[in-house]
Amino acid sequence: MSVRLIDSLATTQPLAELFSDQSVLQAMLDFEVALARAEARKGVIPDAAADAIAASATAGNFDTISLAHASLRAGTPAIPLVNALTVHVRKTNPDAARFVHWGATSQDVADTAMSLLLRRAKKIVVEDLLKLEQALLRLADRHEKTVMLGRTLLQPAPPVTFGLKAAGWLGAVRRGKHDLGHAFHAAAVLQFGGASGTLASLGDQGIATVEALSQELGFEKPPAAPWHTQRDRVARLICACGVLTGSLGKMARDISLLMQHEVGEAAEPGGDGRGGSSTMPHKHNPTACSLTLAAAHRVPGLVASFLSAMVQEHERAAGGSQAEWPIIAGVVQSTGLAIASMAEVAEGISIDGLRMKDNIDRTNGVIFAERAMMLLGAKVGRDVAHTILETATKKSVTEGRHLAAVLAEMPEVTAHLKAAELKGLEIPEQYLGSAEAFQKALIAESSHLESDWKNPTQIKEQ
Repeated sequence: MSVRLIDSLATTQPLAELFSDQSVLQAMLDFEVALARAEARKGVIPDAAADAIAASATAGNFDTISLAHASLRAGTPAIPLVNALTVHVRKTNPDAARFVHWGATSQDVADTAMSLLLRRAKKIVVEDLLKLEQALLRLADRHEKTVMLGRTLLQPAPPVTFGLKAAGWLGAVRRGKHDLGHAFHAAAVLQFGGASGTLASLGDQGIATVEALSQELGFEKPPAAPWHTQRDRVARLICACGVLTGSLGKMARDISLLMQHEVGEAAEPGGDGRGGSSTMPHKHNPTACSLTLAAAHRVPGLVASFLSAMVQEHERAAGGSQAEWPIIAGVVQSTGLAIASMAEVAEGISIDGLRMKDNIDRTNGVIFAERAMMLLGAKVGRDVAHTILETATKKSVTEGRHLAAVLAEMPEVTAHLKAAELKGLEIPEQYLGSAEAFQKALIAESSHLESDWKNPTQIKEQ
């Protein structure tokens, strides 16, 4: 399946495949097959009925367009699917047809199918998350001592290192990955409660069937009870996606700004039609960053929509659950696209260390006004020093001269600061404070979180 044109900037090929009609349909059918097999194991329905249902439950046997049209009339895709599956089973085994969907309700099908899709989605996104994480770790290590302008409110500030900046992105990604791992694990669980969430139709075999069904579908264990109108597990996943996508959007914003021609300190990888313009051949656009920023714009609204849909009445909601499928699919695909896009950027980004130093030099040293103020403040007090440096920086900017040179002409400065102190004032490597320590701490702090993705069975449901 190809990505739909209208979704081409909102998903990846693997996630588009995952949420395709055929994939969603097969997930629903997989629930019906697992239900029949579990019930046969417990003697609820005949083995022959389970075999007949399994033989018919292949997505290719059904017309997704007709099912979609019928879903709009039924208010759920489960009803037309169950009807169609029953008709198909009846063709080969009329007796088995009456056991299709035995004891289940529509939301059992829809929610468990989504759980199966989310379990598969986790495997897709983790691959790109690990790529992104490793690429950021390499960037942080490689550029541990690469000095660049700090920027506050988009204006030049005292220097930082690109290694620290990359470590900051890495820390946010690892924290987001940790939360996402927990959330995926909690959300991908069985839903099976029958009409009112009591499984009354199965008599004394309800709990046993739940356990058998959970095993059939490969879930670790069933939840304590059906969760038809308790949507907190999925909500945590949606919120975790929102936070991680926001963190990736911050990274994308930083890099796209560093790519501006006037800045020129970083560049996305190009080639293969990436980053071009339909009218300006010279352009190298921040395409992957733009896709990530688009996701970061799109996801918060979807998160809010899901949270508002959590207010579901009694044992089955009117409108709440019906709102969820497109929201969940949109959030997971947008998050996956943001992860994949930034992994591509991090793996191929070009960093211009010389341009970074040049941009520092072009400030004529005014970014070191804080340093000068602290040196002078130790002698005359911070408030007096601040006033002196305001005057000096204005003169530096107006005359286009280096701050150190201006300060060297001011008696109120030279009376307290030696010529050697002023001479070394504008060396960025000497005013990085704890940048290296912070960079290393960020890497160390978040490194233990990796195990949650590599060993998902160790994650306990919250």
